Amino acid sequence: MLRLTLTAALLAATTLAAQAQTVPDRIKTAGKLVIGTQPNYPPITSKDPATNQLIGFDIELGEAIAKELGLKVEWQETAFAQMLPSIQTGRVDMALAGMSDLPARREQVDFVDYLESGAQFYTVTPFKDTVKSPDDLCGKSVGASRSTNWPQQIGDWSQANCVAKGKPAINVVGTEGSVDARTQLKTQRLQGGVQGSETMSHFQKLEPNTYIPLGKPFTTTLMGIPFAKTAEGAQLRDAVKAALEKLQANGTYDALIQKYGLLDNPLKPVSVNKGQ
Repeated sequence: MLRLTLTAALLAATTLAAQAQTVPDRIKTAGKLVIGTQPNYPPITSKDPATNQLIGFDIELGEAIAKELGLKVEWQETAFAQMLPSIQTGRVDMALAGMSDLPARREQVDFVDYLESGAQFYTVTPFKDTVKSPDDLCGKSVGASRSTNWPQQIGDWSQANCVAKGKPAINVVGTEGSVDARTQLKTQRLQGGVQGSETMSHFQKLEPNTYIPLGKPFTTTLMGIPFAKTAEGAQLRDAVKAALEKLQANGTYDALIQKYGLLDNPLKPVSVNKGQ
């Protein structure tokens, strides 16, 4: 009985906290959240090929956050490199695009962190006999999206695990995106790739017997929702954080984690500006 009472009290406190946070008057008057995204990172964000509609964990989470705040969502497709400038200029209110919360980015925006990720080495089946572990990538070409911090992380890993041990360095290749990296791997221009750990199971299901993860993720990264470093941005940040906390308390967040196969990626509790 005591446990039930404590649980009920906790849920009530969470609900009151969410209700106590209000969105800025401008957004309340508009009745909508303008959210930037780039639909090229399934299962986080993508488009249904049959309907051309936005789909993915971030898309459903954004809709659920807006509903908690009594708002609608207006999605704006934005190039990844333009996400933060769009927030700073007010073109969008926030972004949901699988973005890593990094110290350098926090010079421009604040983040509400909502998922845990990590850089994952992988290869393709033609290399299964020669590339069996990350160590086998020393001296080989490994690609990752140049719009992320993965190329730098590959280089750092190479220095510590290849060069420092007398092995040849990895040839780090910055690609146009994760799709480009996978294409170059399948055409064997690359021997390895790196992408977020949250995407591997999706692509293994999408293209069976194609991709082989190598070891465990070699970094830990928090994915965050960015907001402007203004009084209005801070107010919206706090309101979204409270809405996320309510979604975690009522099971909506866990249901989306299950739906999109992100069982290794939930972040509880949500945090602000905790990425490393």
